[in-house]
Amino acid sequence: MKRERPSAFRKKPGTGGVVLALCLLFLPFRSDSQDVRLRPHMPSPPAAAHTSPAPEPSDVPVYGYRVIRAYPHDPAAFTQGLAWADGFLYEGTGLEGRSSLRKVDLKTGRVLKIRRLAKGCFGEGIALCGDRLVQLTWQSRVGFVYDRDFRQTGRFTYSGEGWGIACDGLRLVMSDGTATLRRLDARTFKPVGQVTVTDRGRPVARLNELEFVRGELFANVWGTDFIARIDPESGRVLGWIDLRGLSGMLGASAEIDVLNGIAYDGRGGRLFVTGKFWPKLFEIRLVRR
Repeated sequence: MKRERPSAFRKKPGTGGVVLALCLLFLPFRSDSQDVRLRPHMPSPPAAAHTSPAPEPSDVPVYGYRVIRAYPHDPAAFTQGLAWADGFLYEGTGLEGRSSLRKVDLKTGRVLKIRRLAKGCFGEGIALCGDRLVQLTWQSRVGFVYDRDFRQTGRFTYSGEGWGIACDGLRLVMSDGTATLRRLDARTFKPVGQVTVTDRGRPVARLNELEFVRGELFANVWGTDFIARIDPESGRVLGWIDLRGLSGMLGASAEIDVLNGIAYDGRGGRLFVTGKFWPKLFEIRLVRR
């Protein structure tokens, strides 16, 4: 029997104007964590997902994975964005009234700093761009800019929805749940172009969390266990990462949501992945099939 998503999780159109007003009423910085766990829906089986073409090894390389290490992860975190810098994880979480920006200790999963968004904000992806942290919101059409101490230093607006965001040092790339990625100037946040992501000529929709990895753009495809490896210039899918089976390592009693969250440690060459309400974060190594 298919389980319905609780109303807090649904992607509901038409509420952007109200949410924007509420979202701009900022809450003060707090260093405590008092999330109250909601009961999430169980994810649909990968076979039921229809958000992307099925990877075909003969056409596009497919990569499996080897788990190098598992780390604790806050099971109350509805993970929307993940990044790595200077030995720490930075994480953006979602849900109205529970959205936050966090600095996390990798080994323990302990939240070292937290800034909560206003109750009307549904937090989405985050990116580290130089000394700045950028955080999107879902339907509020506003992004926030912080320094590394989580002091807000600015904000910017955009049309449509905000899902994932990544920075390569010079530009920001933003997803909105479609197959289109927007390019933003990393200084002004103004749109400077866009590209459609395709696999063998077919658009790949529901692109979510984004991360630059050695010149490629990795993207979670929402509702599936796949990550697309994308050429950021052409939008062409260069390969697929098949993470099916990873959620099975969380334990039979874990009440989890979908895979979402990619972070890359460029110095150490480490790739981290997790999901919404996942009690673990995994360091993985890709294995070509």
